[in-house]
Amino acid sequence: MDIDPWGSDSVEDYSRLFDEFGIDEFDESDVPEPLDLMRRGIIFGERDYDLVEEAIRNGEEFAALSGFMPSGSLHLGHLMVLRELVWHQQRGADTYFVIADLEAHSARGMSWEECERYAREYVLSLLALGFDPEEGEVYRQSENRELQDLAFELGEETNFNELNAIYGFDGETNMGHMQSTLTQAADILYPQLDEPKPTVIPVGADQDPHLRLTRGLARRTRIFGVTEAYASFEIEDEHKEAVRQAVEGLEDVTAAELAEEVDDTQLAERLRAGGDEGLKHRTRVLSRDAPQEAFDALADELEDTGRVERFDEHLDVYDADREDVERLVREVEVEHGGYGFYPPSSIYHRFMTGLTGGKMSSSVPKSHIAVTDDLDDAREKVMSAKTGGRETAEEQREKGGRPDECPVYELYAYADDSVCDDEHAERVYEECAGGERLCGGCKSEAGDLTAEYLEEHQEAREEARETLKGSDIEI
Repeated sequence: MDIDPWGSDSVEDYSRLFDEFGIDEFDESDVPEPLDLMRRGIIFGERDYDLVEEAIRNGEEFAALSGFMPSGSLHLGHLMVLRELVWHQQRGADTYFVIADLEAHSARGMSWEECERYAREYVLSLLALGFDPEEGEVYRQSENRELQDLAFELGEETNFNELNAIYGFDGETNMGHMQSTLTQAADILYPQLDEPKPTVIPVGADQDPHLRLTRGLARRTRIFGVTEAYASFEIEDEHKEAVRQAVEGLEDVTAAELAEEVDDTQLAERLRAGGDEGLKHRTRVLSRDAPQEAFDALADELEDTGRVERFDEHLDVYDADREDVERLVREVEVEHGGYGFYPPSSIYHRFMTGLTGGKMSSSVPKSHIAVTDDLDDAREKVMSAKTGGRETAEEQREKGGRPDECPVYELYAYADDSVCDDEHAERVYEECAGGERLCGGCKSEAGDLTAEYLEEHQEAREEARETLKGSDIEI
């Protein structure tokens, strides 16, 4: 399954993302006052979002960042990202919006003038949706020197083979396009430059390659690593759960004794080599080219959390809470010039289907409703849209419609609560699937709801022009 951040605006089978790329299913049950897109299953996947949920519940510091390449008209599908960003800001996130003009220039060939024009449109909608410029930051990649310096540093931690494996680059890919991926990674880590903190990136599934690259870079830039261990020798990550369960169930077990209990041949061989060494859980802190003074300082700090055994390149901490250990490790790392990055968390939303079928595209006006569309034009686009209905009204009543395949139904499902609440979206679905609702009337209602929302949003955009003038945002 190929995912292209510059071309994949649709995904045929979202379930494959779980198996092939390690994305987890999103569960809104633990999210305080979840956004409507979370409740309705539009946000379908996540990585490490539990860190952000915990920060929201406990009032702890966290960040949220997302943005757009300024390369086309802003449409209803794009508003999902902006709404997710504003929702996190309203729950206490340090919030950042990126105008990815370096990427647009290198990957799409956009002129700087075009980038500026589209960027202004995006920021107006962001402000119209409630983004507070006093509490958040909006920046252009091309104007942010800290960001560019970080991208340069990240470039020292990757190579062409890795970029090729993630993005499918070849000999025809220009160097500016390749560099833009490192700039994207720097964007994702930028909120942690002053202080490491959990950071969520709300995106569509097509942007997952950037997250995979950045999560690897976040780990590789650390001068310390924290993991679990059970012996002086290393046990592979895939075997640790089996060892953990065995150690919990047995007392004073040696490596050789456990080797006789496990079924995995590779693990058993590893354990036999450990001989009579007793197995006991500990948190292991690994030095990754950490300066000696940082290593010494960390050893001293960890003495307060539990019993510490010191080795040449790692420290083993017994009877200590892992979160306490990780917190101290980050503090010492930052004090000694390291980054201490958290691997970024992410949430993924489904794409809106184009009104003409297939993907919704900024370059195909009839496939989308732009936030600046005339209200009558928007209604007309909805009335001309493809549906999941049957060939005839009689067949529709008999077999029911197919709302899961209907771009018009998505106008209800993806709509803001203020226009269409959960109950109404569910009722439309059931009436369609049950054959009670016919496409003509459904389109007419959807067109009116869409026009109502557009009118409110356009009015808010006009008010946002004054907010933009009085803010520190430079476009």
